[in-house]
Amino acid sequence: MVYIRAKKVKSDQYLYLVKSVWDSKKSTSKQEILKYLGKASEVVKDDIPEDYRDDPRILSILASYNPKDIKKREDATKKSKQQLYKRLTEGNIEETVKIYDEYTKLFSPSDFFDRILKPVMYKVGEDWASKKISIATEHVASNMAQTLVKIIMDQVTSKNTKKKVLICVPLGEEHHLGCDVLETYLSIKGCKVFNIGTSIPSESILSFIEYKKPDVILISITLEDNIGAGQRLVKKIKEQFNIPILVGGYVFHGEVTPKFDVKIVPDSGLEEIYKIIRKT
Repeated sequence: MVYIRAKKVKSDQYLYLVKSVWDSKKSTSKQEILKYLGKASEVVKDDIPEDYRDDPRILSILASYNPKDIKKREDATKKSKQQLYKRLTEGNIEETVKIYDEYTKLFSPSDFFDRILKPVMYKVGEDWASKKISIATEHVASNMAQTLVKIIMDQVTSKNTKKKVLICVPLGEEHHLGCDVLETYLSIKGCKVFNIGTSIPSESILSFIEYKKPDVILISITLEDNIGAGQRLVKKIKEQFNIPILVGGYVFHGEVTPKFDVKIVPDSGLEEIYKIIRKT
């Protein structure tokens, strides 16, 4: 059985999607966390994994937490996603930035990245794969999204560096939008971020680690073809350094999770990733 569990921290409630699992050794059931959902007053239907999104019990619990705020967020999110998709595929960067500015007047930058930009870029990829849009339009949208992230990054002026974080990809991985989004958000949070989200030899990454000595390493993998390269990169890093490694990316959204001998963050929001980094 899947349900929502609330945890109170100070004056705020935080929600988790949990599953009841039977422990045959102890002859009792235990709770297994499927996903951290976030602050109760900010969680919306889209935050629930698709398999459980229409469960009446879960929807009723969501509705019990500030339903007016939730309705307001859902309406704003739906409208912003539609607008962003249109502006990105048109190549209109000025209007794209306006969408970000307007949305973040009401909600946080992490909400924009998690609830707007990420699902919109997934839709762009899906529409290209199903031939609803051309490859040229997909390239325009991707370039606009990367430009948007860089513009947001230029607005970051935080001087409070809490941790040094290295973001990288395995050899052969050419998708780096996720790395750019992470760089922007973690910089907003005050981290010192080294983003080498372009495909370079593992030896170059190892040399960079030796030189910069990051506190945490994030490896992003988008395509299944790059899982093997990612596993080899993790192995080489672990052989030479005692540094926490997190692995995530679109490749971990499938039904089968690739095996890595490090912590995997398959479907975590930006705020949750930051919390993991902070505790590491």
